[in-house]
Amino acid sequence: MKPIPSRIISIVDEALYRKTLTVENEFVARRAKPGQFIMVWIPGIDEIPMSLSRIGKCEISFTVHRIGEATEKLHNMRIGDYIGVRGPYGTCFKKVDGNVLIVGGGTGMAPLMPLITEIAEDGNVKIAVINGGKTAKELLFINTLKEMKHRGKIRKLIFTTNDGTMGIKGTAVDAARKICREWKIDEIYTCGPELMIKELIQVAKEHGIHMQASLERYMKCAIGICGSCVLDPLGLRVCKDGPVFPLEILEKLTELGVYRRDASGRKRRVKH
Repeated sequence: MKPIPSRIISIVDEALYRKTLTVENEFVARRAKPGQFIMVWIPGIDEIPMSLSRIGKCEISFTVHRIGEATEKLHNMRIGDYIGVRGPYGTCFKKVDGNVLIVGGGTGMAPLMPLITEIAEDGNVKIAVINGGKTAKELLFINTLKEMKHRGKIRKLIFTTNDGTMGIKGTAVDAARKICREWKIDEIYTCGPELMIKELIQVAKEHGIHMQASLERYMKCAIGICGSCVLDPLGLRVCKDGPVFPLEILEKLTELGVYRRDASGRKRRVKH
């Protein structure tokens, strides 16, 4: 699939070093499902994968954390500029009825937003959301989530920060443990740092709760050819077999939170 030229129609400063870009792209908007991702071609740079943080009727949004050359270029773009977009790719979150717990860590909150938006309209689902980060300046979608809580779309909303600058001082996992003790949770959805996901796997298993997590890996092709996003020891590709994986797969991934692959495909131990 060739990148589709897509015009930027909105840029929102979400948090420290984080912006949400919205582009016109009806092709992707009509096909995308919560949890899927796109490949964004940046003129003069290269392609990078981006999770969808909003899916509209004719437009899509993705939230960019400025951490390198490509994301720096995206942060410097203006309304009216064009980028290339191809996709959507990968697996999506599978919806369930009952009580669901959605746990976002840092920028990992972004791919969870389309899921929250979609299931919030389902009267059969009661939603608890935990939005965690190192500090208040890094938390995403604060006002959007508060408005959804005010309108009754979210039953319980918790913010956590490691430094205590907003909400509960502590981690998102700490808050998740408390909710799992107090509520009957039928499903956990999450995205964020892999150490957080590993801890949530243990929480889910302790309470007999099924879980789905969106993982992020270095990707070049997004169609399962290059092998740069392969997960050990199962040999699964994040771009094709993921990025959303169920608990049955997650608990078998020995590399989770331990190492990642760089642009050359070499394994690099994760720094904590």
